[in-house]
Order: sequence, then C-alpha cells, then structure tokens
Amino acid sequence: MDLNILVMAAGLGTRMKSQKAKVLHRLVGQPLINHVYHTALCLAPKRVVMVVGHQASDVEQVLKNFHSRLLKKAEQNNTPVAPEFVLQTEQKGTGHAVMMAKKLLARDSTPILVLSGDVPLITTNTLESLFTQHRTLNATATVLTTKVANPTGYGRIIRTQQGNFSHIVEHRDAGLKELEIDEINSGVYCFESQALFAALEKISPNNTQGEYYLTDVLSILRNQNDKVAIYQHKAPEEVLGINNRIELANAEHRMRMAKLESLMLDGVTIIDPNSTFIDLDVKIGIDTIIYPNTIIEGETIIGENCTINPGAHLINSHLANNVFIRDYSLIVDSFLADQTTVGPFAHLRMGAHLEAGATVGNFVEVKKSKLGQRTKAMHLSYLGDAIIGSSVNIGAGTITCNYDGKNKHTTVIEDNVKIGSDTMLVAPVRVGQGSMTGAGTVVTKDVPENSLAVGIPATIKKRLI
Repeated sequence: MDLNILVMAAGLGTRMKSQKAKVLHRLVGQPLINHVYHTALCLAPKRVVMVVGHQASDVEQVLKNFHSRLLKKAEQNNTPVAPEFVLQTEQKGTGHAVMMAKKLLARDSTPILVLSGDVPLITTNTLESLFTQHRTLNATATVLTTKVANPTGYGRIIRTQQGNFSHIVEHRDAGLKELEIDEINSGVYCFESQALFAALEKISPNNTQGEYYLTDVLSILRNQNDKVAIYQHKAPEEVLGINNRIELANAEHRMRMAKLESLMLDGVTIIDPNSTFIDLDVKIGIDTIIYPNTIIEGETIIGENCTINPGAHLINSHLANNVFIRDYSLIVDSFLADQTTVGPFAHLRMGAHLEAGATVGNFVEVKKSKLGQRTKAMHLSYLGDAIIGSSVNIGAGTITCNYDGKNKHTTVIEDNVKIGSDTMLVAPVRVGQGSMTGAGTVVTKDVPENSLAVGIPATIKKRLI
C-alpha cells in the first residue's frame, strides 16, 4: 500500500507494574510489539518505523530477530519490510514521539498510519478499512474510535452537533459531562504526512501532564479547515490497548482460544481447550490428539496422528507422524521421527534427536544426543552428548559421563549394542556394534565390536561371536 507505518513503542507501561517495557511482555508466545509489527507488514507498507525509548536496545533486538525469522519463511516476491528505529530519549507524550520520526517520514507525501505497540489484537482488515475511509473522504487525518462500557482512562471523542469531529479530551483533562462520553480514542490514526508534521510544530504541553499530545494535532487541523474524519469501529476488544496484566491475560485468552478453534477446524482433536495452551506459531497435523494440561510453545511442529498426553510441555520442537508423548514429558529444541515414543516423565533438550521407532521411557533425560532407529532407553537414564546407533537397548540407570570438569565429551554406541543396568560410560568412549556391558560396569576405554565388557573399570571378558 502507498503507506508508511509509525509504531509508538517507547513507553515503560507503569500500570503493568514491571521493570520490563510493556511491548516486551509476551502474548501467545510473542512479545506484544511483534504482533503489531506483523499486522503492519500485512498491509505491505513502504516503511515501518518504530519509536523506541525504554529498553530500546532490547525492543530493537526482538524486532530484528522476528524480522529475520519472517525473512526465512518469506517467498522471494514477498519480502517483509525491515523495521527502522528512532529513539525517544525522553517520554514527553505521543506528539513528541511522532516528532522523533520527522527525519524519516517527512521526506515525501506518503500517508502515515500511526499505531501503538500495545494494541496486538487489531486486525489487518480493520486497518485497511480505516485507510480506505481516510482516502475515500479525502481526509487530512482520520482517527479510529470505539464505544466502551467503561471509558475510564481513555481520551473522549467530542463531536459537533452535526456528528463530525470536534476535538479529543484526555481523561485527566475532562470535565464531568465529558467523562460521561463513551466514545473513546483508540490511539490509531491516519495522517497526511506534510500536514501532520506542520501541525506538530504548533502543539504545546499545556495540559495536566505537561506532555505534547498527538490528539492536539487533530484540533489544529480542524481549526485550519482541514478535514478530520472519524472511523468508529464496532469491536472495542480489538482496538483497545493493553495497560495492565489483567488486560494482558484477557487478550491471551482471546488469542489462545482463536488459535485452538483454528486447529480444531483443521482436524486436530483438543480434548479440553480451557486447559490447553498452544502458541500462535505452532503447527499441528490432522488427527493428532491433544490432551488437557498441555503446553506447546514457540515454533513447534507436530505431524499427523500424534498423541500428546496430559501435562506434556513442548518448546520449539519438531515431531513427525505417529509420535506418542506420554504424560508429563518436557521436550525442548528436539526432533522426533515417525513412530517414536517419549515418557512418561522424560526430558529431551538441546537438539535431542530420535530416529524412527526409538523409545525414551520414564525418567530418562536425553541431551544433545541422537538415538537410532528402534533404540530404547526405558528407565532412569541420562544420555548426554551421545551418538547411539540402531536397535540399541539402554539398561536402567545408565549414564553417559560426558563432563570432565572442563569439557564435554562424546559417547558413541554403535548398532545392536546392549548396555546393562547402571553402566557408566566415561566419555570420550566408544562401544562397538554387537557388544554388551554387564550390570554396574564402568566403561573408561573403547569396547571392541561383539565383545562383553564387565567390571570397574571394564575389562573385556569374551567375544560374543
């Protein structure tokens, strides 16, 4: 669209009662600012400029990382516009925030859509409708408004007798009659750029807050006979900002339920949506069943015909088809191939990789390790920094002792090996294919193929073939 977008994201958000900038609080797995940026990108604007202030470097890094992820997913002809940043070192109001972007956005006559970084529920359709009305009415400025049951804290829209825009009164500056008005300012606007920046030079901080209000620009434009239009939106829950943690929780519930409904309509069974938490970027295939009290976060991908039992927690992991996750298992940054089984009470992390048909049982931890096809570790084991072949059986209590106090070392277990219960494998060490260790063995040296190793330290007792 022939449009530039300016997002105000400089405030701390005092009502959040947090040391963290408001736009960095997370909603369905993403910081608030990422939601607004993504919606802005859907309009295909020329530029997206972010006004940052509190924790500016953190906000910038979050957006740059998000843009990088979007670039990887984008098609060649649909490259997302990178965010640009301007710094508001002192928070002197919304008008002052927009002033900071003058050098970037006053170069031409491209209209400017002004958004707030704490309005994550606003949709592309709403913004398109706002901009269409702005253009259709040939307005100099258009403000998005809505009606709410409790307008406390919001600026009130004052209309003329004819129902047109007159001015906006901030809640702190409003009189008793003005406080009764239920049509409020959403903080979303369209401006003709040259008129906007010319009017900004005329505003002053003559109010109870001592700030430069962007809303004063609308009054200035109207007083000089420029057309100021109103676009009243019928769904207040979409256009209102998040000011405290109650509103954040309400927005989380709204977006989470929308995500769950979308998954169910696409063929996923979710037993109890009220106790299931799935992030926005998660993808799940048809005929997968998600049981209650499950949390699935980040960019997790789950294939078809999987079963995720109660209490499972998956983060940034990839499950292929027909995977079975038993109760209360934690899986982070890991890959599970077809027909693998994990749990109950298992922990996979840091690039754990299970090949087809592998099984990890109860109270087994797998860290930065690969288990080959049909390999089983059923009970009470730690497998760290290990490369394990196919059709291996790991006995209960087995530990790959991967850390020598300074460095991590790799354990290699080749195909068709049987590791006896309570075996300690002191890395770096290799167990050759077809070999076996006895119960309680401490392996400190490589075990040749088809050998039986027993004892502390292990010795080779015999050849198995």
